[in-house]
Order: sequence, then structure tokens, then C-alpha cells
Amino acid sequence: MITPAKLRAAALALPRALERPHFDWASFRVDAPKGKIFCTLPPHHEFSNVFLTPEEQRMLCEAEPAIFFPVPNKWGEKGATSVRLKACDAVTLRSALVMSWRHAAPVKIHGELKL
Repeated sequence: MITPAKLRAAALALPRALERPHFDWASFRVDAPKGKIFCTLPPHHEFSNVFLTPEEQRMLCEAEPAIFFPVPNKWGEKGATSVRLKACDAVTLRSALVMSWRHAAPVKIHGELKL
């Protein structure tokens, strides 16, 4: 099970990650010129959202339907994916965060990611 504290620690462990408010949600962004979001955490902490390609989303939702589901709106059609925190483990969360971080981070800093 992933707690909000574990999610924060995992997200902030990624290169140049920082936490900023996004409306009334927490967001985790890459500290780069565009500051793109790679993860959000709503106040209820039941799930988190990561931002994947539609293909990555489909793969995760099919492989782990108890953990992953598309965000139920236009963003979900574009790859925004919810992660059920109570059903998730640390390895699965890190994998999803890394995929999302790679889309948000400029290519020139991808080498900073330690796998």
C-alpha cells in the first residue's frame, strides 16, 4: 500500500522533481523551463494520477486493472492514468512515475535518471 508520504518520497526522488500546488491538489513537476507535471495527488489520497501515452496507459490498465484506470474524462483519453494507492506497491509506483517523468522532463536531463 502506498501512503501519501511514500508517494511524495518516490516522486521527489526523481531528478529535478519538486512539489507545487495545482488548484487544491498536490502536483509533482520537473524543475525545468516548462515545469511540466508528471504526477498529481488529490486531497482525498485514494489515488494519484500519472501522465502516460495512451499505449502505456492501455498496457498498465490491462496488466494491473486493480491498480490502474484511465482518468474518466478527456485527459484520460490522452493517457492520464489514475493509480489506486491502496492496491499499489513501491516497485509498481516507481515504474509508473518514471514513465510519466520521462514525458515531462526535457530529453537533455533524461540521463540524470538512475534506474
